[in-house]
Amino acid sequence: MAITSSRQRNPLLPWWIGIAIIVAAVMYVAYQFTRLDCGSGTAGFLAFVVLAVVPAVYLVLMYLTFKSEAESERE
Repeated sequence: MAITSSRQRNPLLPWWIGIAIIVAAVMYVAYQFTRLDCGSGTAGFLAFVVLAVVPAVYLVLMYLTFKSEAESERE
């Protein structure tokens, strides 16, 4: 027998979890970047990727998700 819950799940919960993970990763890498004084080389490139590219990709993917959900609700 399956038990169904009448409680609605927040549709933004995955977005909030993802943004928390991204913020934690950015804060950690920013801290390491400032403490280790690694302004050049591979470490600098990796820090740039984590601090700039990963959050930008996350925001674009979330925008596309919201857009596709809105389009599917219209149909």
